[in-house]
Amino acid sequence: MDVSLLLEYGWVLLVLIGLEGILAADNAVVMAVMVKHLPEKQQKRALFYGLAGAFILRFAALFVISYLVNIWQIQALGALYLMFIAVHHFINKNRDGSHKEGKKQSGFWMTVFKVELADLAFAIDSILAAVALAMTLPNTNLPTIGGLDGGKFLVIFAGGLIGVIIMRFAANAFVKLLHKRPSLESAAFLIVGWVGVKLAVYTLAHPSLAIVSEHFAHSALWKSIFWIVLLAIAAGGWFFSGKETKQQKEAIQTLKKAQNE
Repeated sequence: MDVSLLLEYGWVLLVLIGLEGILAADNAVVMAVMVKHLPEKQQKRALFYGLAGAFILRFAALFVISYLVNIWQIQALGALYLMFIAVHHFINKNRDGSHKEGKKQSGFWMTVFKVELADLAFAIDSILAAVALAMTLPNTNLPTIGGLDGGKFLVIFAGGLIGVIIMRFAANAFVKLLHKRPSLESAAFLIVGWVGVKLAVYTLAHPSLAIVSEHFAHSALWKSIFWIVLLAIAAGGWFFSGKETKQQKEAIQTLKKAQNE
C-alpha cells in the first residue's frame, strides 16, 4: 500500500472506532437494562455470556455479508435498513424501556437468550455501517477474503473487533461519556443514517442500475460532502448535549456492579 492509501484506510478505521465506541456504549446500555432485574451475580454472568457471543456473531455476520455485498439488491436493503434504524431510534428514544414496572421479568437463561438476540441485531447494524463506509475505499493488493477485497475486510473486521472489546472492557467509560454528553447517542444514529445514504448512493451507481454516475459515487466531491456532513454531525452531538436519560443512569450502576465484581 502507498502512503495515501494507508492514510485513507487509517482514517476510515478511526471513524469506525469512534462510531463503534458510541454504538457499543448504546448497546451496553440496552444490555445492562435487559439484565438489571436479575440478582447481581447473575447480571455479571448474563452480560459475560452475551458479550462472549458477540465476537462469534459479528464474525459470522461479516463473513456472510462479505459474500453478498456486491449484489445491488443486498446493498439497497442494507441502505434502507441503516436509514430505518436511525429513524426508528428517534421515533422511540423517548419511550420507556422494554422492562417496565409490574411486567413479569424473564428468567436467567431467557434473559441470556434475549441478550444474544440483541447481540445479533447489534452485529448486523455495526457490520452494515462498516461495510457502507469501506465499500468506496480503493482496492488493495491483498487477497480477497469472502467476497471482499482483503484490505476492506480487515478494516471492517478490525472495527467490529474493537466494538466487542469496547463493549467488554470500556463500556462503562463510554456510558459515562454518554452520561456527560447524551446527544452523542443521537449523533451516532444520525451518522448511521447518513452512512445509509452513502450506501444508497453507491447502490444507485451500481452498473446494473446506473441511476447515479459511478464516477460521482467515487469522486472526491462526494467523499468530501460525506465526511464534512459526518464530522458536522459528530461535532453537533458533542457541543449540543441535553440531559442524561433514565436508561443511562440505570446502565452506569448495572455495569459498575457487573464489571467491578
